[in-house]
Amino acid sequence: MIATKGYAALSAGEKLVEWDFERREIGPTDVQFDILYCGVCHSDLHQVRNDWFEGIFPMVPGHEIVGRVAQVGASVQKFKVGDLVGTGCMVDSCSSCASCRDGEEQYCERGNIQTYNGINIYTDGMPTYGGYSKTIVVKEEFVLRVPENLSLPGVAPLLCAGITTYSPLRRWNVGAGTKLAVLGLGGLGHMAVKFGVAFGAEVTVLSTSASKREDAKRLGAHNFIVTTDPAEFEAAKRSFDYILDTVSAAHDIAAYMGLLKTNGTHICVGVPAVPAAIPAFSLIMNRNSLAGSMIGGIAETQEMLDFCAAHNITSDVEVIDMAYIEEAYARMEKNDVKYRFVIDMATL
Repeated sequence: MIATKGYAALSAGEKLVEWDFERREIGPTDVQFDILYCGVCHSDLHQVRNDWFEGIFPMVPGHEIVGRVAQVGASVQKFKVGDLVGTGCMVDSCSSCASCRDGEEQYCERGNIQTYNGINIYTDGMPTYGGYSKTIVVKEEFVLRVPENLSLPGVAPLLCAGITTYSPLRRWNVGAGTKLAVLGLGGLGHMAVKFGVAFGAEVTVLSTSASKREDAKRLGAHNFIVTTDPAEFEAAKRSFDYILDTVSAAHDIAAYMGLLKTNGTHICVGVPAVPAAIPAFSLIMNRNSLAGSMIGGIAETQEMLDFCAAHNITSDVEVIDMAYIEEAYARMEKNDVKYRFVIDMATL
């Protein structure tokens, strides 16, 4: 076993503390890499608090992980010691179901293995521990090559916030000639703006906060609507082909669907803790669709990283020390970050 150190919640709702634990030994198809940066995702906070489902504790969060290869297994072909690599939200899948064969491991029919708070039923049957740690061992197929020309702290959130927004925009062919509304300007929303603009769409940010108008413009958005202003909201009705909904707090999805054109699609990527109620009339009166999307598969995530390298796209981040994590969680709950915290793992 490989001894390492991380930050963990020892039980649900507890503050994270330094914790010594072990990774599995390197197998023939494994890559071990030392972690340089790890992004802080809102789902980290949800999971250490058991907001969604019963967690596995101790829990080491973190699934936006960037580092350099320290060791590779004897059968590894794609990576060598010293390579710059990353791992996102999953570290394994069954590899044989229809979704896996189609390169959409995120929808594995037997269940993909989450980077943390999971049990790897395909290898050792042990809990998975995430990126708030010094080093990690990942199956080669779930390791991504990180372009050397991008700022590493800004790359880390691409592995969750980035691919979570890139994938649905690609899936629904958002681009030139389409009008995209991004609901919420946070960790996910700011990436949706960057990708939407890069794909050639006309991008509008929908936000409850007028103070985000200038930032939306700086990120490239063409328009900005304060959704708490009744006049602005009314004027925007039946305006958009797509709404990418990044909001993780409870909100009235049905009201926002009124902003869609006929045949428009509202795509949910945020995950509020409270289920939404959608009246049928919100769908049938304008032949609108309500859809959802998770992350992308491994091939699509690599495609996204290469696209970002070609267009110089990274996340806007605030780099923090590991010991600052509880303050970061508190600020994240208040939307007091532009737009993603990233931990410098050298501080652990």
